[in-house]
Amino acid sequence: MADWVEITATEADWVRLGRDEALRMHDHLHLVRAFEEMVLEMERQGLIHGPAHSSIGQEGGAIGSIAPLRATDQVAGSHRGHHQFLAKALNFVAPDRTDPLTTVPGPATIEVLQKALAEIMGLAQGFCRGRGGSMHLRWDAAGALGTNAIVAGGVPMAAGAAWSNRRAGTGDVVFSYIGEGGVHIGSFAETMNLAALWDLPICFFIENNGFAVATTVEEQTRETRVSARGLGYGIPSFRVDGMDAVAVRAATELAVEIMRAGKGPTVIEALLYRYYHHGGSVVGSAFGYRGKDDEAAWRARDPLRVMFEGLRARDWLDEEGDARLADRARTAMQTAANALTRQEGNRRTIIDGLWPDPAMRDRGLRGDLSELKGVRYEEQETFRGELAEVRFVDAVAEVMNRRMAEDERIFCIGEDIHRLKGGTNGATKGLWDRYPDRIVPTPIAEAGFSGLAGGVAMMGRYRPVVELMYPDFALVAADQLFNQIGKARHMFGGDNAMPLVLRTKIAIGSGYGSQHSMDPAGLFAQWPGWRIVAPATPFDYVGLMNSALRCEDPVLVIEHVGLYNTKALGPAEDWDYFIPLGKARVVRPGRDLTILTYSAMVAEAQKAVAALGLDAEIIDLRSLDRAGIDWETVGASIARTNNVVVVEQGPLTVSYGAMLADEVHRRFFDHLDQPVKRVHGGESSPSVSKILERAAFAMSPEIEAELRRMMIDTGRGDRIHG
Repeated sequence: MADWVEITATEADWVRLGRDEALRMHDHLHLVRAFEEMVLEMERQGLIHGPAHSSIGQEGGAIGSIAPLRATDQVAGSHRGHHQFLAKALNFVAPDRTDPLTTVPGPATIEVLQKALAEIMGLAQGFCRGRGGSMHLRWDAAGALGTNAIVAGGVPMAAGAAWSNRRAGTGDVVFSYIGEGGVHIGSFAETMNLAALWDLPICFFIENNGFAVATTVEEQTRETRVSARGLGYGIPSFRVDGMDAVAVRAATELAVEIMRAGKGPTVIEALLYRYYHHGGSVVGSAFGYRGKDDEAAWRARDPLRVMFEGLRARDWLDEEGDARLADRARTAMQTAANALTRQEGNRRTIIDGLWPDPAMRDRGLRGDLSELKGVRYEEQETFRGELAEVRFVDAVAEVMNRRMAEDERIFCIGEDIHRLKGGTNGATKGLWDRYPDRIVPTPIAEAGFSGLAGGVAMMGRYRPVVELMYPDFALVAADQLFNQIGKARHMFGGDNAMPLVLRTKIAIGSGYGSQHSMDPAGLFAQWPGWRIVAPATPFDYVGLMNSALRCEDPVLVIEHVGLYNTKALGPAEDWDYFIPLGKARVVRPGRDLTILTYSAMVAEAQKAVAALGLDAEIIDLRSLDRAGIDWETVGASIARTNNVVVVEQGPLTVSYGAMLADEVHRRFFDHLDQPVKRVHGGESSPSVSKILERAAFAMSPEIEAELRRMMIDTGRGDRIHG
């Protein structure tokens, strides 16, 4: 279905390139090399905290592939991504220096070099305010989507940017850079399949430097042409000499032509060499996995030397001019470094005052919810619209229908959401018929489509609603959900919104066993960046989903299969109200004790309290993330009752209640007459056997038993009337 082609540079490529553009590329090679040499100098002097993954030797691949791109095209890199980030940033400020032989790097170029160096050093003026360091470099305005410390971790999100570009019809392309080791990772394969399936304009650019740390390509795979992976997905694939920037550019121009024509993704494999070990300034031969002769042979083909020889052969540059470019690049880097450090003898020290303020530690972890300012908040008790008996799952589908009709940015993505009359539970009922281009069914590829949705969200044009059929599948997509989507806003500086809604269901009691029965609240609450809501009624579902779809942070919306077919009061016609994120609801006031719970366990707690005749206060938390817990409502209740029980249905392990009980102890210890009690399931996940499954989770009988013990232990057993 697709070709695999090796590309070499020809005279025609040089003619088409021309003197001026060739000199600009060579100038950028020198600037990137000078930058990386300064990074290694800083590393040797102990001024870089953490890794410094040098790209020296690999610059030809970055410069050759990025030079022909538009300013609006985008790139995403891996942990070794300084050269790609700089190549895109330098292209973005290209008017700053039109003729490198007659001008020195201008203020805009110096600023790029300085801010990039500051980021790697962890300083406040860095592109990500020092939070990203060497491995997380992002400059959205320049089209640098972000480098990534997880091998191949950024590939699905890069595909999301390509999906957004294709849907918007911009004609822009995305280059996703990974090392050859990354092609063996599952999310890479999943993303290639999605990109080919949907004709996304993304180039999977593989920098094959021969080693994954110290493991050779031959030790990693039987098919050492790693670009041949593309053929299995029908993707045109090219291999090129990565030490020759002009050859890389020729391959890039072919790839870009395919992508801009709407013919889908491409693969480029650049054969190149990193001169140093995986991290730092020590060569690989010092560790014994490389030979000095091998290193010398590759250094003889240095990308700067290869480019210079091509320029000299055409009388476009002589040795004096080349030396001038190199000297000006080093001078520019000295200027950038001098703005961050002071020289003390033979050593540098970082200038006082450039470090980030420790008070900024958590700033930007999530947004401030200002996007919800001015919306109409409602509670069921004060709702002025008409209420009716509504089936829970119908409320799920109808509020999504309402929002999709009103906001063309919203789309739904996930497995089997288009057929079966609304997916496996009816949650997308009727939506495919009404919005066939915005109900996006996927292959079974949770990491791929979750990460892709994250990339779409970061682009800002569209608002994805991701459905994970079962929450246990979040573990399949864990890197994308937790390392990528959850952390992205904060690690890239705190300014980049991530407007994504993730819907999933608790299937406890449905007989689906250990790998389909998770309550995801405990898992997601342990990771930064996520907001979590767990509606217990149709009315609350509508208001909370409306808030989630307006929110600029990733929001997990937890549904419960036990609620889907139940009926309760919900809106008859008004689907446009909101419920605040971070606001609990007192379901039942009382003075005997406080019950903190959520989702289907609200009704179970009500049953238990009624059975015992207790005057217990039941609080439906609704918002479960650390920033969303309504401590004002919880605290006021505890001050009245002095006794607390946390109720959840799922197992003792990966427990939300454990975190909540710990926080209650820390905050309200002086108000407690006894330690916080907990109701939960067993240690194991629910089994398939109906008897064993029921033994594994909690319902009203377990709640009733714990409430009875609490009252007896505090000498108030006489208050039990059931």
